[in-house]
Amino acid sequence: MHYNETNIFEDENNTKNINKKRNNKKYIFKIFTVPAFCLICLGFISLIIHVISYISTPFADSFNEKISSVSRRIFAAISGLIPFSLGETIVILCPFVAVFVLIFYFRKILDDADKSKRFLAGVLSLLSLIYSLFVINFGTGYRNSSLDKKLNINKHGVTAKQLYDTLLSVNEDIKPLLASIYFKDEYSSSSMPFSLDEMVERINDSYSELSKKYSFIPDFRSKIKVVALSDIMTYTHVSGVYSYFTGESNLNINFPDYTLVYTTAHEFAHQRGISREDEANFIAFLVCTSSDDVYIRYCGYQNMIEYLLNALYTADQGLYFEALSALEYKTKVEISSFNSFFDRYNDSVASKVSSTVNNVFLYSQGISEGEKSYGMVVDLCVAYYENLTEFNEGA
Repeated sequence: MHYNETNIFEDENNTKNINKKRNNKKYIFKIFTVPAFCLICLGFISLIIHVISYISTPFADSFNEKISSVSRRIFAAISGLIPFSLGETIVILCPFVAVFVLIFYFRKILDDADKSKRFLAGVLSLLSLIYSLFVINFGTGYRNSSLDKKLNINKHGVTAKQLYDTLLSVNEDIKPLLASIYFKDEYSSSSMPFSLDEMVERINDSYSELSKKYSFIPDFRSKIKVVALSDIMTYTHVSGVYSYFTGESNLNINFPDYTLVYTTAHEFAHQRGISREDEANFIAFLVCTSSDDVYIRYCGYQNMIEYLLNALYTADQGLYFEALSALEYKTKVEISSFNSFFDRYNDSVASKVSSTVNNVFLYSQGISEGEKSYGMVVDLCVAYYENLTEFNEGA
């Protein structure tokens, strides 16, 4: 009988290749558990989504409004069942967990190559999960259509005179409200006439009404999580933070009442897909000033007056002092009271570290102005009031 030696060798080689591939797959799943492998795959998918959102604004808009919106709502609902801030708890525990894990790694795993690889694979999968949650819940919002386009207003660079005129307009809007605002004395900040829970309900109500006007604002009710270490957090100059990996809006309750209202509206804006800081600030302004409640409307106007004043001081100090003299007495008391409160926290190492970290994060998301972008809300405000003026004149 004649044997084809070439075919025998080819069959042997094919068998070896098949066995090699099977061994490689077994080795891969020996290093990467199925959950870890799935999380890393999710990370790659998220990276693709992130890159496409940089390339295509329509894709970013669609993903943020149709996919991220659902995800954020689910995360907010689940984390809302927990009475404390899960995000804050994770952040506090992270350093301790990291130290424990490193000690465990160097004592128990380092000398075992396979265990060491599995450990590193686990760390990689965790980082992949964090990145994926950022992209899915929040990241694509930075690549959205700008808010001025969504609101159909003409945002542009502003002059000192435009800042001055807008500031006077906002001052006119706040005047009718001041008689209803309670101050304990001439040295204290205004007092919120309801509980924190009631304030959150009023902010939710205002968001529901605004969502009827603007389709890009999803309509759902959410909670604010009180930061347990609020006093310590104040040294970082952070009044609130949206935790994208838990879906929570967190509030530093150590700040004066009128900033608590505005900050809640700001963090709720992030929770509803408004990622850029200036835009979240302006949505907070619209939400507050659209409220049925006098104090919440007051908070919207008061915070915007302060943003406009700060911008005007940089642009033209002469106009700044002229505008300051035109402000109502209670408005000045609020500003003075806040400055007195903030003196204790003004110059701290924690604030410098926090500012650096926040700047790096914002730069990484394409926000070239960094933390200065918060104050860019004045550009939107000027455009908004100009639009109101043109509408009124047209009518």
